[in-house]
Amino acid sequence: MNRGWRRWAPGCLVLMSAGLLADTEALEKARVALEAVRRLKGTDLDAKPALKAAVNRLADQFAGQPELVELVRDFHLTNRHPAVLEYVVAHPAEPAAAEGLQTLLSTEPGLIQQALTRSNQTLAIITALGATGQRDAVPLLLPTLSTAPERPLATRRAAVRALIRTQDGAAALVRLAATNGLPADLKPLAAVELQGVRWPAVKAEAAQVLSPPAPAAGHQHPPVGELVRQSGNAVNGSKIFRRPDAACSTCHQINGDGVDFGPKLSEIGTKLGKDALYDAILEPSSGIAFGYEAWAIALKNGDDLLGLIASETATEIALKAPGGTVTKLQSSEIATREKQTQSIMPEGLAAGLTTPELIDLVEYLASLKKAEAP
Repeated sequence: MNRGWRRWAPGCLVLMSAGLLADTEALEKARVALEAVRRLKGTDLDAKPALKAAVNRLADQFAGQPELVELVRDFHLTNRHPAVLEYVVAHPAEPAAAEGLQTLLSTEPGLIQQALTRSNQTLAIITALGATGQRDAVPLLLPTLSTAPERPLATRRAAVRALIRTQDGAAALVRLAATNGLPADLKPLAAVELQGVRWPAVKAEAAQVLSPPAPAAGHQHPPVGELVRQSGNAVNGSKIFRRPDAACSTCHQINGDGVDFGPKLSEIGTKLGKDALYDAILEPSSGIAFGYEAWAIALKNGDDLLGLIASETATEIALKAPGGTVTKLQSSEIATREKQTQSIMPEGLAAGLTTPELIDLVEYLASLKKAEAP
């Protein structure tokens, strides 16, 4: 059998390579076609059978790809909503997943509700729902806090973090805590997370209802002057950066790995010394990079959004939310917009790390330097 594998493997590899090349070429051609149909978004496909057929062929070619989400949204392909949900479950942290759920929230929320009852899909759906920043997600998220036997603590903790992304969700958490409806094992996390919300009234009420736990001794970090004199383990720091609880990679990219939201960190060690890196982590609002200022935008329909302005024209603003989701807003939809003085990077992230972990993280970031020219 092994001899047969050796005899046939080269031919198999050639065929596989040819197949991958053909798939790549087909996708590239499909992307060219997509550019053409983008200009026709919103067209009534039933009135244009040729365009309808072309759009559906593209949807077939982009199955499992973020472009499918775009086609479903822009051409109202309601028959492909289940395929959008499949993409969300497979890629919950991708910006297109949140965009897909935004479409489903406005058109078929029942599909999301059904997915939340499936234990193998709940965490992925909760993650993407939080990234939508939509208050319509709150009624779907609240039931996932319950201590149902099939619902692990990690999933319910994710629901808490998803809820605090909107004012309605944060206020609902406070109301649950005030009426003893918030499960006891979620109260410490809710107390910490609600300390960092940007709505003064919600924050003040949360402080009365939920007493934040005292930080562990290991989390009371020494002054920066003392931290910079210590060396860490960059390999372990790399692991900490990518840990879900540290949340670094959910907003930053390193060499293409992570979410494109905050500043890219691939060469951060060339730009900042260790003292500045500690300051950026411990006091994120002390120095906000140009172009990464947060904006609070209130819409005329009552929605309240927070994010970075990715682009702006006379008639449209593209707002990038934490997690990388970009929402395009018409200027006519906006009631008010206000530049924030606080960084969009939450305060207190370092409280979740021990001092040795923080030192390892900074050692790793300091090692990320621009490659020297040969």
